[in-house]
Amino acid sequence: MKRKFKISMNGKIYIIGIGPGSEEYLTKKAIDTVGISDYTVGSGRAVDLFENAPGKIVFNVKDLTDKLKKGVELAADGNTVSILSTGDPGFSGVLNTVLRICREKGFPEDNVEVIPGISSLQLAAGRCHIQWDNANVMTFHGRENINTILPVINNGKITIALPSRKVKDMARFLLDNGVSKDRMVTVCERLSYPDEKIVTTTLNEIADSEFTYMCIIIIYP
Repeated sequence: MKRKFKISMNGKIYIIGIGPGSEEYLTKKAIDTVGISDYTVGSGRAVDLFENAPGKIVFNVKDLTDKLKKGVELAADGNTVSILSTGDPGFSGVLNTVLRICREKGFPEDNVEVIPGISSLQLAAGRCHIQWDNANVMTFHGRENINTILPVINNGKITIALPSRKVKDMARFLLDNGVSKDRMVTVCERLSYPDEKIVTTTLNEIADSEFTYMCIIIIYP
């Protein structure tokens, strides 16, 4: 049965970017906002970044939408809710999903505030000394069709991308679609964590290498 409730104008939602994953990349604004909240909604590794986070509601990939809906409902009841988003909420984050749920439930968007964070893309650009305002910036998280990368990677600019699945799957896709096996790429893995790894080599080598899902791939012209 669909829940019916009266929307409280006192409720507030903060969508907070928590950075690439390390505590040192949390902003003071993010820490202070979680501290004044009644509830904290986020993945396990996101919530764990905040000491004594109030009212923890932890989601995983399978129940992400349900937990975000719970967060919006709590705000509609008059609570202050912090929703944690890895990196920046507006780049492969939960911003669009939360706003859609707010519209569905009639929660006013004026009561939603976005607190930006540092994305792994920004950190990758910094690590590799890339002026990324002139780069192709692409995300394929949650997307099966990655054909849109093909016309982009040959426009003379560096391409910085979040792969859809495994890095080697994207590398093999590019090779299968005529990209040179000698094309230089950099893979930035687990940025900001103690076991961070940055590898620069050929596309052909990457296609035979194993990386975790927490990666950025940089493709050079």
